[in-house]
Amino acid sequence: MLGVAGGRPGRPGDAVLVTGSSTGLGLETALRLAQAGFAVFATVRDLATQEPILRAAADRGVTLTVLALDITDPASVEEAVATVADRAEGIYGLVNNAGIGLRGAVEDCAPDEIQALIETNILGTVAVTRAVVPHLRAAGRGRVVTITSVGGRVLGYGVTLYCATKFAQEGIAEGLAVELAPFGVQSVIVEPGIIKTERWDAHRGTARAAAEPSSPYHALFWASEAEADKIVERVKTRPADVAQTIHEALTTDDPRLRYVVGRGAKAAITARRVLPDRTFERLYYGKQVQRLQQRAAQAPATPPVEAAP
Repeated sequence: MLGVAGGRPGRPGDAVLVTGSSTGLGLETALRLAQAGFAVFATVRDLATQEPILRAAADRGVTLTVLALDITDPASVEEAVATVADRAEGIYGLVNNAGIGLRGAVEDCAPDEIQALIETNILGTVAVTRAVVPHLRAAGRGRVVTITSVGGRVLGYGVTLYCATKFAQEGIAEGLAVELAPFGVQSVIVEPGIIKTERWDAHRGTARAAAEPSSPYHALFWASEAEADKIVERVKTRPADVAQTIHEALTTDDPRLRYVVGRGAKAAITARRVLPDRTFERLYYGKQVQRLQQRAAQAPATPPVEAAP
């Protein structure tokens, strides 16, 4: 990755801790890695939700261990990591997947919603990483895979604060790659585009004020949400594609720093990289705003989902 020798790729039997494994990308990743022979520790905030995970594992014919881990609770983090290290006699990999969403214009996001977002997506991710890294560094091998988003490189309308946490994760993971390289440990970033998971239903994370008709952003925001729903329905990328990419990042001899998953994500990130700033801003952000203004004027959208409680 950085031209620094050391470490080794992951192999069957290595222990990998996957956070946020109850649904979506985390669950699919845990199942895929277990299928590949890794000793997978799939973590959830509440063990009461483990039954669907165990059932899914049985359906795939694989075994994994479910552990309780709340990434916002330091004691929970330390206990879970210590349990993995003890049972598996070490840790090879960490997949930072756990996180929450927050959808709504910045002005519509309440302080408690913003605080929960930052505590989970940024501070929680850092807490788990800090707890796992000493085990990897001491062993002189291992990988930390952080699932960010295309939103960590190119923002979308009405998800500014969520994207900000993804930008933060990108910076942390990139800096970690430099810090850990001398110890034979790699930090890898996986950037999925829009993918239909449970996040588009129960876990959408819409700000409370975004559902209020009095919000000055109401029409534009819900026009954007309606557009996102249409994209989700036609996108071909699936959680299995992300899981396969994570498996590759853990097992290839020389992993890249970044892996982009999904044609739309690749197109947006490539455009951001190759176009002059003013051109990209006009074509991507400017056209997006014009499109949303037209949608909002022609057919005011109603909230397709309830706001977060």
